[in-house]
Amino acid sequence: MDAIPAQDLQAGARRLARPSTAVGARAPLTVLITGFGPFPGAPFNPTGAVVAALVRRRRPALTGLRMIGHVFRTSYEAVDAELPELVARHRPHVLLMFGLAARTRYLRIETRARNRRSLLFADVAGHLPDVAAIRPGAEATRRGRAPFARLLTAARATRAPARLSSDAGRYLCNYAYRRALELEPVLPGVVFIHVPKVRRSPMIRRPGRQRAVTAADLVRAGEAILLGLVAGVRRR
Repeated sequence: MDAIPAQDLQAGARRLARPSTAVGARAPLTVLITGFGPFPGAPFNPTGAVVAALVRRRRPALTGLRMIGHVFRTSYEAVDAELPELVARHRPHVLLMFGLAARTRYLRIETRARNRRSLLFADVAGHLPDVAAIRPGAEATRRGRAPFARLLTAARATRAPARLSSDAGRYLCNYAYRRALELEPVLPGVVFIHVPKVRRSPMIRRPGRQRAVTAADLVRAGEAILLGLVAGVRRR
């Protein structure tokens, strides 16, 4: 399965894009929140639950936001087929993406996406890319335009451990983020958040050990990041 060229992704989104992406301070905003399903080595992916919880969230700060949730099957084909279709159909102002980083113990706010993908790790459909480059000949990395420092401050204010990251990996998370950043001409706000594993059952905390990140932590931090991203779009 070959990757869809960036110009085709952009063209598909532009067919239904707004005449202008300018957003007034009180204008309603559409937010698309995405996660991923299980993948080899991760039979439970918490991002689907985070997406569902955020879409159901009912708080005064979220008033006026139209929130759409979507969980991708962890395959290149799913991202290529569904991401441009979701953007074209819902025309979101904000795209907040979540993925699992199983070896990380904190939230990673990704600032860049690489033009690389692994030739060693297959997706859930068993597909391995033919070439490492996502877009042969394109820039090695692409940096997002989100207000990353503000998002980090917002996440840490919820007491969730969080850091900025400039390496989104070489698997589906990085791939989806790169594709999303290619759509920035019609998407005013895009960011990808890697989350750590969470336990599905309570765990006794041992003295001196850092408290494990919980699903509730992810949702609170996700909401704070979402509000920071929305504020950034409204300032433009």
